[in-house]
Amino acid sequence: MEKIRIGFIGTGGMAQVHAGQLLELENVKIKAITDVSAEARKRFVSQAGLWEIEQFTEYRNMLEQVDLDGVVICSPHTLHFEQATAVLEKGIHVLIEKPMTCSSKEAEELIKTADQAGKIMQVSYQRHFQPEFIYIRDAIATGKIGKLTSITASLYQQWWRGSNDTYSWRKDPKLSGGGFLMDSGSHIIDVLLWTSNLTPVEVTTQLSQQGAPVEIDTFTSIRFKEGAIAGLNLVGYSPVWHETYAFCGEDGAIFYENDKITLHLSGEEPIVPELSKPTTNQDKSFIDAISRKHDVQVPGEFALKVVKFSEMVYESAGYKPL
Repeated sequence: MEKIRIGFIGTGGMAQVHAGQLLELENVKIKAITDVSAEARKRFVSQAGLWEIEQFTEYRNMLEQVDLDGVVICSPHTLHFEQATAVLEKGIHVLIEKPMTCSSKEAEELIKTADQAGKIMQVSYQRHFQPEFIYIRDAIATGKIGKLTSITASLYQQWWRGSNDTYSWRKDPKLSGGGFLMDSGSHIIDVLLWTSNLTPVEVTTQLSQQGAPVEIDTFTSIRFKEGAIAGLNLVGYSPVWHETYAFCGEDGAIFYENDKITLHLSGEEPIVPELSKPTTNQDKSFIDAISRKHDVQVPGEFALKVVKFSEMVYESAGYKPL
């Protein structure tokens, strides 16, 4: 069986997650990695057990010197656009860590580049492949709780607390493109838009930087074209991780709290639904799309919605992270 050859741009923690999932697939070979940090490359190689892999400090050298079918981009956010453009123009498929880009203009240009190159571009929103969120999306789409009336989506994370002494690229707006909302918050925005299939038309935001160079806490109220309203709470200055959602409809509600789901239908006892087992993930899905087993599951056109919504939040708060 001819293996699909994969390269990496960026070898930090998320790259190791991607590598672990790719190494489970018999039809994949990780051929090369790029990172400016020799220490990061060493950790990646050791973790993955890829001692003979080709290593580069400049991604363009990797693209020129190694025959690749796909590249996984796990670099700082503001570098995604330039790097993904170069990958696609080289005729290589690309999987991009979130967010796809830091502006809708860049996102739209990247979508055009992928179309012109005839190559797959997928964005790594892993909740699209998790049974909990697939259940929520399907339940809403089939009208199980009736027409949506309101949503509350919240993420609390120790993103800034305790990290002041370890200043990383995520807190540098020139590399991150923003703070907690642009980073972990991107996943929550993804869930909000993907599961509901609603169209935001108005947002009002309050934010706090907590003394940081980027935004840490944001509280946003949302009005959707379809009539529903929502609250999005992203708290990066928290002592713990806590993720919750409440989807209320005319006939019931779905509550999610740290991987646990409860369905409440009007006049009935609460139900804990039985979820299906996971069958894929962002990396297997990317490889299957390259192999033409199915279409791209998280295309650039959807990721563009997340970028546009993020811009709406920043604009509402009168905040420019870059």
